[in-house]
Amino acid sequence: MATRRSASGARARAREGPRAPAAGSDQVHSWMLATSQALGTVWRLAKGSVMLAAACLVAALCYCRRMHCDLGHWLKWWIGYLQRKFKRNLSVEAEVDLLSYCAREWKGETPRAKLMRKAYEELFWRHHIKCVRRVRRDNYDGLRSVLFQVFSQGLSFPSWMKEKDIVKLPEKLLFSQGCNWIQQYSFGPEKYTGSNVFGKLRKCVELLKTQWAEFSGIKDYHKRGSMCNILFSDVLLEYKLYEALKFIMLYQVTEVYEQMKTNKVIPSLFRLLFARETSSDPLSFMMNHLNPVGDTCGLEQIDMFILGHSLEIKIKVFRLFKFNCRDFEVCYPDVPPREWPEISLLTENDRHYHVPVF
Repeated sequence: MATRRSASGARARAREGPRAPAAGSDQVHSWMLATSQALGTVWRLAKGSVMLAAACLVAALCYCRRMHCDLGHWLKWWIGYLQRKFKRNLSVEAEVDLLSYCAREWKGETPRAKLMRKAYEELFWRHHIKCVRRVRRDNYDGLRSVLFQVFSQGLSFPSWMKEKDIVKLPEKLLFSQGCNWIQQYSFGPEKYTGSNVFGKLRKCVELLKTQWAEFSGIKDYHKRGSMCNILFSDVLLEYKLYEALKFIMLYQVTEVYEQMKTNKVIPSLFRLLFARETSSDPLSFMMNHLNPVGDTCGLEQIDMFILGHSLEIKIKVFRLFKFNCRDFEVCYPDVPPREWPEISLLTENDRHYHVPVF
């Protein structure tokens, strides 16, 4: 019995012995499991936060990139706008070397190109013209070339303008000389203007008078040049000045026509003008020759004569396409009084003119 009990006790102790370690192992396992679960939860939360932050960062980068592109396009457009807004679009360009200009414009070995190169070399070596200022090619460029020279040189008013108020000349033609046909005057591309023509002409002539007086009063050459750059970059002001010049020419033609009717001696160039069927009187001269100027055509040679006479200047023109001919160099008018100032132009075709610089 005793032996049986001791064996039973040993077996009981043997069974109880392993139980203590099993409870500690469960606790460790539970702690590790809890820790693992906690770490897993933390990792899931952290992973979600990291992925959310990464997604936000990518979205922010994409947005910034798009904003950068949009901002770049916007700045590019704005810079271009400002450049177009404030860049002076000069109708009389800056000086360029004469021979370099010729070499660029007249390449090749055609007869005309060879002729032009020889003509430009003649201007450079014999007439001492070193540079040229290109003039915008339109149907006002003859008037533009002449007026630019008048203003840039600071020439004074012609003598007859000093004696008369040219602002009142439109009304004078209508009321004193009965020229009601002047209502058909056209301002370049603008056709019939009716009764408004007097007010528009008065404003144009007044602007010419004001600008001319201002330029002639400036003694500093460089200051006149700066002011010319400003004036000849304003298209609207330019056109008004050219229309004023056209009207001055019309006024002179009308005055000489009235003198001719009273058998007074008139310059021969006006006899030539009135001998043409298309300009037998001031009205036909205006309708057929002056009104198209600035619209469909520029100044003809006879018009250059009248312009020179009206402004009391000697207009010397180098006609390059007439090189080696007698009329390579011509003057308008052909026999001007000695005291008249001289300006120079050059042309390659009698239609478009540029300004030579000596």
